[in-house]
Amino acid sequence: MSRSLKVTRRGFLKGSAAGGGALAAGRFLSGPLETLVARVSGAPAAAEEKWLPTTCWIGKQDCGILARVIDGRVVKLEGDPTHPRNRGTLCPKGVGQITALYDYNRVKTPLIRTNGKGVSGQWRQASWDEALNLVADKLKEVRARDPKLVLWQKGRSKQEAIYDNAFGNTIGATKVGHGSYCSDAGYRAAEYTIGPHANANPDFRYTRYMLSWGWNIANGGGNKFCQITWNQQLIQARERGMKVVAIDPYKRNVGPFADEWLPIKPGTDLALALALCNAIIAQGTIDREYLSRYTNAPFLVQADGTFLRVDGKEQVWDEATSAPQLFDAKGVKPALEGSYTVQGKAVTTAFQLFKGHMAQYTPAWAAGVCGLAAADIEQVGKELGQNAMVGSTVVLEGVTLPYRPVGIMAYHVSQQELGFQFYRAMYMIMMLVGAVEAVGGLRIDSTWKVHANYDAFDKIKIKDPPYDYTLGSSKFFPVRTSNPGMIAKVMLDPEKYQVPADKLPEMVILHMSNGPGVSFTDSPTFMEAYKKLKFVAAIDPWLSRTADLFADVVLPASTMEKYEGPIGAGDMYTDATVFRLPVMDPIFDSKGELDIYLDLCEKAGLLYGKDGFLDRLNTELALKDPNKLNVNTKPTARDVADSWAKSQGLDGGIRYFETKGVWDKGPVSAKKYYGYAASPPFNGLRARLYGEALLRYQKEQQAKGASQIYWQDYTALPTWRAPTMWASPREYDLTLISYKKIEFKQSRTPLPLVQELAPEQRMAINPAAARTRGIQDGDEAWVESHNAITNETRRVKVKVELTEAIRPDVVGLPHHYGGIARHPWTEAQGPTPNTLFFTGEGYVTNTADNTFHVRVRVYKA
Repeated sequence: MSRSLKVTRRGFLKGSAAGGGALAAGRFLSGPLETLVARVSGAPAAAEEKWLPTTCWIGKQDCGILARVIDGRVVKLEGDPTHPRNRGTLCPKGVGQITALYDYNRVKTPLIRTNGKGVSGQWRQASWDEALNLVADKLKEVRARDPKLVLWQKGRSKQEAIYDNAFGNTIGATKVGHGSYCSDAGYRAAEYTIGPHANANPDFRYTRYMLSWGWNIANGGGNKFCQITWNQQLIQARERGMKVVAIDPYKRNVGPFADEWLPIKPGTDLALALALCNAIIAQGTIDREYLSRYTNAPFLVQADGTFLRVDGKEQVWDEATSAPQLFDAKGVKPALEGSYTVQGKAVTTAFQLFKGHMAQYTPAWAAGVCGLAAADIEQVGKELGQNAMVGSTVVLEGVTLPYRPVGIMAYHVSQQELGFQFYRAMYMIMMLVGAVEAVGGLRIDSTWKVHANYDAFDKIKIKDPPYDYTLGSSKFFPVRTSNPGMIAKVMLDPEKYQVPADKLPEMVILHMSNGPGVSFTDSPTFMEAYKKLKFVAAIDPWLSRTADLFADVVLPASTMEKYEGPIGAGDMYTDATVFRLPVMDPIFDSKGELDIYLDLCEKAGLLYGKDGFLDRLNTELALKDPNKLNVNTKPTARDVADSWAKSQGLDGGIRYFETKGVWDKGPVSAKKYYGYAASPPFNGLRARLYGEALLRYQKEQQAKGASQIYWQDYTALPTWRAPTMWASPREYDLTLISYKKIEFKQSRTPLPLVQELAPEQRMAINPAAARTRGIQDGDEAWVESHNAITNETRRVKVKVELTEAIRPDVVGLPHHYGGIARHPWTEAQGPTPNTLFFTGEGYVTNTADNTFHVRVRVYKA
């Protein structure tokens, strides 16, 4: 005899502390839970247990996971020991994401708004057909007027080839990411100055001396990875004797991992970088061969700031013939320094101009600007020069390469008003000692590859108005990142930016993005701009704050339970590929993003035929015959993954990943890894010590009537000026910075474990600054920011945490919090600092990338 114990949704919620009813739309967010049946008998059936490979969905670096599955349900997640990035480990977020699979506060079924926008939503359930038909009809309507009026806003897409490129290009949308709030000022500087598309990290296997510049070391991830990989490599490098100098106004947890701490004043990183260039030049520890052969340092510059050219090619002064020659002429021996006369014209080498320009930026000068000791700056410059070991070589794979074991780890620190030129100056430090792409030196990406922007940024044609709403090729931001915040500013005042009122975005598709509502700076501006949109569709597992306020339709996305890939799995030294694989069937009516886009394109008439979504998937995924997708037959997400795997020659196609998890292709060859090892070195690229095009853009901006605030930082050589925020009134005597907590960084979701680790917002303030304000640890205080351009002020109330680890003239608020979703786990956590930060003139770089600095005053609540 047997009996059944049935647990209904009503009984489950009554018997738990779920609090789902606290949500006004709770019944639509939760939806019907399947009935759970526990069978009791004399001889229970043996449970079916499996360990299935997949990839972390929640973090940035896509760690390998083994999911323990019993009777079709995931009960545990562990690290995959075969995955190069995490090697069997898993961080608390990775372990804790199991709750995302079963979270009853997820959006369980498509939702359609029934009330007005700008306030918390009221919703009705809809079928996938109804919801997708509504989105498809709006998409067709807007595309008929102009596809660019559709804005595709991603948070982190996890599969750029499929989502950003194939889908985005199929619908013809204007595509915008989150990079202008992340590190894109650094990316733009790298692309223009040294060529690759990335930021800055060391070559941990060989680096002996590292500047940790604004990097939160063991707590912040960094360029490329989340937390685990860099930490493993850092510890191994430290065990080999690598020295670390931390440059940051807030020490945070760097203590055990750094030898020195330079508590720099926020916004002055450019000044420090310039001073380090000065120190290296003064002590003579420069790599003349690198500068002469692989940069534009020997190019001759005329009095007007342009290069001397003959038939369009740059000239150098040939020391062998004492005459000008083409820079790449056979046997030429270019002079690195000096001024000369050519056909009656005075010319000077770019390096001579650079050297003269840097002479003013002494360590003593920088000490006063940065709030540091001159002796400390001099010492770091000395150590950089000495540890670079200029002239040394090492043999790897039979190839002799320069060995320059000094590196920099930097990432979010690029997001400051002078961030673009700061990063240029930071790269110039590495150029001076020849460490760019050398063994042990500055690394940019996992393989050496020149980005298309290296050439594009040298040939920009600044247009006359009218401009499009991203301000591309405009007199405002010639070198530009598409900043969602600037788009919002344009939407509110198109006349100011010379954008036609009928060419503003009408429809937005939010792809896993909560930026406008909480995670982007200047959230009050977004609140006003998004009220002007005609239609918003959100793709998200949860009802984010942005969706709750502004979405017309919410399409519930899956978390781990989907096919997604291919995804890079290398650790910089190993080449590997993985897929995110569904380790169980969804228990809610959610779909993977690819499934959603396949269905949406079909309903919008954009799936089949030439230039349809399927055709573009073939192109973007480089699918090969006979494994190309049939452009007239709708595939599943698994079919797409299978076609890619078979195109790579993997036996069994996607089954390879479903059984093995990781496609480990072995070590990355030094010939692909280092720019010096390319043939010819750096693929013939010359790094730009001197930014001739930047000066040209400045002159064109001036000629077209742009205000000084737009053109002032388009200079051929990085040039210091006081940040705009310093013009705020004196009572705003503190600088607010934000930073990432590893508990939340890239978490993408509310997790109970994360909430337990970091339950509420706290503002870090130095005890000395707190005492003068009568504030004690745990008190509530008002933080009020000021816009030095508009005089606007904003304030939030937050609890205070005293720490000696932060400068007395600085306060810090973590980037997170602020009610990220309609979810009981995120309630009453405290405010986001993004209410206090501004977007726009004075608070973006000359590339339109956002700053996370603002002047504030703090007083007891």
